[in-house]
Amino acid sequence: MTKLTNDEIRQNVRSRYKQVAIQQIQPTATSTCCSTDSCCDVHPNASVVSAKLGYSDEELSAVPDGANLGLGCGNPQAIAELKPGEVVLDLGSGGGFDCFLAARQVGDEGYVIGVDMTPEMVSRARTNALKGGYTNTDFRLGEIEYLPLADRTVNVIISNCVINLSPDKAQVFSEAFRVLQPGGRLAISDIVTTTELPPEIKNDMNELYSACVSGASSIEEITTLLQQSGFTDISIEPKDESKSFIKDWVPGANVDNYIISAVIKANRP
Repeated sequence: MTKLTNDEIRQNVRSRYKQVAIQQIQPTATSTCCSTDSCCDVHPNASVVSAKLGYSDEELSAVPDGANLGLGCGNPQAIAELKPGEVVLDLGSGGGFDCFLAARQVGDEGYVIGVDMTPEMVSRARTNALKGGYTNTDFRLGEIEYLPLADRTVNVIISNCVINLSPDKAQVFSEAFRVLQPGGRLAISDIVTTTELPPEIKNDMNELYSACVSGASSIEEITTLLQQSGFTDISIEPKDESKSFIKDWVPGANVDNYIISAVIKANRP
């Protein structure tokens, strides 16, 4: 098997999410970007999926149509304890769903920046912001390994099942630390491994990587990367209930035996 470069992996992920972004707001069950019902698919009933991830009915009804694509593996803004006036950064902001929810929490005095590497996603999010009248959001094209933000400019970083898609997680956490203000915090939902991935899963750098499976790291690995980046007060809490939807991501592969959703928190001193 030919080993893919980091850039080739990013291009595969970008291509997959481009397909997600250009789908109709109400896709059919066969119009998903993958052959699986993974975190990278627009689900035909996004609200039902998002409810399983921990979003309330009020949150689901508060955002513009087309913002919730039924993606992710948790509800990061619910764990971020956002305060009015804070500046929030969403890594891999997609259609803007979590950004719009965060924008409501930080209010007019706050600001929410979404970064996504897929032009079609950024365009979709900007359109949704206009539809919803969100003047305290900004969506920027960029890779999460090379954030288009100045040093020490945000209070909180959120992300929903995106960092596992990066082939250079050390660089992601280093960049996150750079743009956070002292006293800033990281509050993300992502996938972690619970045991060693089988070779047939771990070595699939295309379909299963883009499906939020092959790129997952262990709790120990993530903890080490966060520590090396300078973060403190690190907490990684696996969510056993996530197996109920993870088992459907790759039918027949039993991926819920190897990965689980987790709440990951850390602070910048």
